[in-house]
Amino acid sequence: MDIRPHLESLKQRFDRLLAELSMPETSANPGRLQQLQREHARLAPVIARYETYIKKLNEKNDLDALAESGDAEIRRMAHEDAQQVAPAIEALERELRVALLPVDPNEDRNILLEIRAGAGGDEAGLFASELLRMYMRYCENHSWRFEPLEMSLSERGGLKEAIVSITGPSVWRHFKFERGVHRVQRVPKTEANGRIHTSTVTVAVLPEAEDVDLHIDPSDLRIDTYRASGAGGQHINKTESAIRITHIPSGLVVACQEERSQVKNRAKAMTLLRSRLLEAAQTKQAQEVSQERRSQVGTGERSEKIRTYNFPQDRITDHRINFSMHHLPDVLEGKLEPLIDALQQADQTRQLADLSTEPA
Repeated sequence: MDIRPHLESLKQRFDRLLAELSMPETSANPGRLQQLQREHARLAPVIARYETYIKKLNEKNDLDALAESGDAEIRRMAHEDAQQVAPAIEALERELRVALLPVDPNEDRNILLEIRAGAGGDEAGLFASELLRMYMRYCENHSWRFEPLEMSLSERGGLKEAIVSITGPSVWRHFKFERGVHRVQRVPKTEANGRIHTSTVTVAVLPEAEDVDLHIDPSDLRIDTYRASGAGGQHINKTESAIRITHIPSGLVVACQEERSQVKNRAKAMTLLRSRLLEAAQTKQAQEVSQERRSQVGTGERSEKIRTYNFPQDRITDHRINFSMHHLPDVLEGKLEPLIDALQQADQTRQLADLSTEPA
């Protein structure tokens, strides 16, 4: 497939973007300005590579013309130079094909990460707390902000549920394939006979919604306050700082009690509500547009068993791409890069294959 028509169209779009950025009315609209600046940051390197690609193609064409010269020495030199230019053209074309892949609408968004203990009782709760710690370490390694919004612990010290906000560049791109059921196989500390137990934890990743994404009518909200529960000293049960917000049209309910301030809890709860409403809207839109086939990377639905952590064999297997690796303790310390890289590469390979089969 000749990628030049697609890239010319992209360049025209980039030129229109530059024109809009220079308009005074754009500066007066912070939401639109931020959107355009993000798109500019994404497209500018692509356009620069495209311009280099065109220069290299023109250089190759000139050399090919010289290779038809009547002078034997000129033909030899032109042929040698053309052989040096060809690999650069191929490399640029590969990069540009990747750049032409459909842009994930959530690419630049921060996320809300939800972790819940599934089947397996106390062992599921303990593993849920280990996954939470694993993701926290991963965020620390990338200098991303990791902020708890809601936390519920079990009596045995495990985790029933946790909702955290993760903020930083490319957060969605690194976390979007974590959605689904994570299965752990190991011998619990309480198991006297050494039998291996299987437990599950569900992970959900929501793109964080911004104010410009959707309008929430205040009259559609029911906001309740209540006293926080759990660890917290004298503050607990004395101040109604916890917030519960119900979105009446959808029936969605969110709550937050992590902060001592009712105002802060309300702000965090609204962030969570906007994100869940955005996720619901995006899911509905995707279903209406098409019933897209499942890719080898999977859809990330919560019902999917995406990964198994096998402690006796020191092995982690991602079932969507049949990828296995060892060094499980390192992964639980936040060294997720091999897994994340493999998933991203598999998704990119699939998309490139789809792109190459499209009609020109």
